[in-house]
Amino acid sequence: MPCPSATLTVWASAWLAGAAAPDDVLDALAPWGQLHEVHAADDTTAEAASLPTLASRPTTLTFLFAAIRRSAPRTPARLVLPAPGDVRGLPGPGVFSREATAAGEGVLFPEVALPTGGLGIVPTPVVDGVLRWTVYPVPDPGPVPEYVAVSQAERDLREQVRQSASVLTSLGVARHRPGVREEIAAALRARPESRWPDGMPGQPLRVLQQADEVSAILAAALLDDPGGALSASAASARREALRPLETAVRVARRAAVAEAVRVLAPA
Repeated sequence: MPCPSATLTVWASAWLAGAAAPDDVLDALAPWGQLHEVHAADDTTAEAASLPTLASRPTTLTFLFAAIRRSAPRTPARLVLPAPGDVRGLPGPGVFSREATAAGEGVLFPEVALPTGGLGIVPTPVVDGVLRWTVYPVPDPGPVPEYVAVSQAERDLREQVRQSASVLTSLGVARHRPGVREEIAAALRARPESRWPDGMPGQPLRVLQQADEVSAILAAALLDDPGGALSASAASARREALRPLETAVRVARRAAVAEAVRVLAPA
């Protein structure tokens, strides 16, 4: 499903470039949680960014934006969507890379004016309606991430959908769990509303919407079957068969967000 890190990456970059107001960023993030908590991961980062540690009372997104403004006055953000075995875009080994991989997402500000180096931010649900944003130090931003044209990412995503359609049919997902189409439709209706800045380019917006739809299909396809309709080996085979589609979704989202940032916050 859509990820809050994509929303923060696009909106924070637009805001830092003067293309959005702080209140607009807050409004865009509001659907992701009734309450947003902000912490620094360690004492050094807390002191450098003027944020509370995890052991202290959390602060709000307003103070996170103030820390970003002070430390990264015009640096565009970078979306990372790592997964085990796919760490493209991460800055290298470290606590941010580890936590972003566990969460499946994060936002990187690779060039900031702090003694800790860059900043990495990872959102994690705490309880229902509460989203915690933890700020990590990133001493080394790592190599420049690979460039994938959004048009190429869109074609690859469509091709993987076509290839996976036969896999889904052969694995009998709908046959093993009646009502799966309704589950997918309900998941799409229940997703948080994605809001984007004025001037959001059309192709990245279309690709992000396609990625959301494919993610809902994947979630339904990978859900455990009630009653154990599939054997453990069949379930494992299903996951392996759909792994390329999961990768294509991540690549498409990264490419779409990177292109949106390029347009909204040109260097």
